[in-house]
Amino acid sequence: MENSATAPAKDQIVDVRSVVEAVAAAGDDADIDTPLYEVESLCMRCGENGVTRFLLTLIPHFRKILLSAFECPHCGERNNEVQFAGEIQPRGCCYSLGIQAGDRKMLDRTVVKSESATIKIPELDFEIPPEAQSGSLSTVEGILVRAADGLEALQDERKKVDPKTAEAIDQFLVKLRACATSDSSFTFILDDPAGNSFIENPCAPSPDPLLTIKFYERTPEQQKALGYVVDPSHEVSGGGVSEEGTNNIPEQLQNEPHGAVGAKAGRRAIAQGNSTEIAEALFRYTAPEEVMVFPSTCGACAARCECRMFITNIPYFREVIVMASACDACGYRNSELKPGGSISDKGKKITVLVENVKDLSRDVIKSDSAGVSIPELDLELASGTLGGVVTTVEGLVTKISESLERVHGFTFGDSLEEDKKAKWLDFRARLSKLLSLESPWTLIIDDALSNSFVAPVTDDMKDDKQLTFEEYERSWEQNEELGLNDMDTSVADAAYSSADTAATEKN
Repeated sequence: MENSATAPAKDQIVDVRSVVEAVAAAGDDADIDTPLYEVESLCMRCGENGVTRFLLTLIPHFRKILLSAFECPHCGERNNEVQFAGEIQPRGCCYSLGIQAGDRKMLDRTVVKSESATIKIPELDFEIPPEAQSGSLSTVEGILVRAADGLEALQDERKKVDPKTAEAIDQFLVKLRACATSDSSFTFILDDPAGNSFIENPCAPSPDPLLTIKFYERTPEQQKALGYVVDPSHEVSGGGVSEEGTNNIPEQLQNEPHGAVGAKAGRRAIAQGNSTEIAEALFRYTAPEEVMVFPSTCGACAARCECRMFITNIPYFREVIVMASACDACGYRNSELKPGGSISDKGKKITVLVENVKDLSRDVIKSDSAGVSIPELDLELASGTLGGVVTTVEGLVTKISESLERVHGFTFGDSLEEDKKAKWLDFRARLSKLLSLESPWTLIIDDALSNSFVAPVTDDMKDDKQLTFEEYERSWEQNEELGLNDMDTSVADAAYSSADTAATEKN
């Protein structure tokens, strides 16, 4: 009796309300070591009472998750579930893993499936919707076996009611179990609009040729499925612009585009100044063009917001379009930089030798079509990784480190093998040394569309010996990936030619 009286609190059966309050308090403080909670709950198989255990934990460099496991001592029923205690990510993610027949190790890859994720196998025309399987921490094999067991559970009843359907399902189960035992090749696709799912990459930090990761903007339907509701004050009827919130703004300012006041002030400052140096400094990275405003939709909560855009010229580079939006409903902000003008005839490879602090402060424009590599680390990021960013060399390295640690969620977890963990620790230490400049290193940005740029540290680019630009002819494969092989501009070319001819004849 004395032992039971002194048992730890985590072994006691508590009510659900106390568990929710404790988990919520622990979720606000990551430093709290949360205990294991046990709640008596009903078994849906035998009707007796079982025990559900809850544990709030943090997967290093991934997410806070709430693990729940149920076990019934009467009938042996067991199940587990993973729920995410953190926030929904700004963008959705889609993992595609190509599994070859006979490769059993591919089936052992760890998979984190959130409650909003969909699993697809195109070869079988098979899809597991979010409601079919709750959030789980499993493997590729475990998910397929669980799906096969779920389909097979009611086969006896189906054979009595609909023998043809039951026979078709039996034939499908043979194919599905062949995939689960690695007897046939297939593609495993994990699509999560919330961005909280994950497939392990054993080759990390190097890219896995069999695993591709894509991030995308959610559709309004996906936003609604995740529980986002558009603020009624932002809803506009008849396609017009809401007048709420504009009554206190002077009519003169309402008629002027956002940013026009600042542009006019800039022009007045130039007119009042007699020095050309003032104008050159002001125009170096900006232009006095008015900012254009057009309606848009928030990528986080789907509320209506404004997107501001203006065009500017960057010295030694090209004309670019800067776009920025901010949502008053949820506070989400987003900025994007896109190249202006025509598509370049050649690709561009930028090489920077980083030796001092000035090199780390260089401005960097990396487009979403550019790949990044650092030969000293044997690190190579495919085009599209990180998206398009405007940052510095130091900021780019920091974003690379954060992206690798976020995508490869089990980098330093307890489930990682010691040799892989040592490999990751060594790579992270080497990545950190880049910013401490213990030795010179090389940053290479390869952009097939020539839309990336690294600023020189000298007034004349020719005097910067540590920065080199190399143009090259794109391969057929690169043009095919960019969609340039099928692009037909003959109609537009003929129209421009006729317009030029008419203008010449008129003159």
